[in-house]
Amino acid sequence: MKYARALAIAIVAGATLVGTGCSVIRGQETAGAYVDDTAITTAIKAKFVEDKTVDAAAIKVQTLNGTVQLSGFAKSQAEKMQAENIARNTKGVRQVQNSLMVRP
Repeated sequence: MKYARALAIAIVAGATLVGTGCSVIRGQETAGAYVDDTAITTAIKAKFVEDKTVDAAAIKVQTLNGTVQLSGFAKSQAEKMQAENIARNTKGVRQVQNSLMVRP
């Protein structure tokens, strides 16, 4: 069980790094800010994996200059709010834009 959890966190971290790699190239932020934003995104996704009430696979997390954008689908209003709470309480987050849609 612990092995599966560690593997899931590693996969999420790897996917996050690959999925957000183009923003520095496009000149949207400095390399230091990019590293900080990637760490924030990875931390949030890892917390989603640990939290049984949030479906980490259904929620996309993007971070730019400390502002986190949540998008995708939640199964309930409670899941949507829990995802936002997790994001807001993650170190380095300045603002959260919750664009999750509730779809049962």
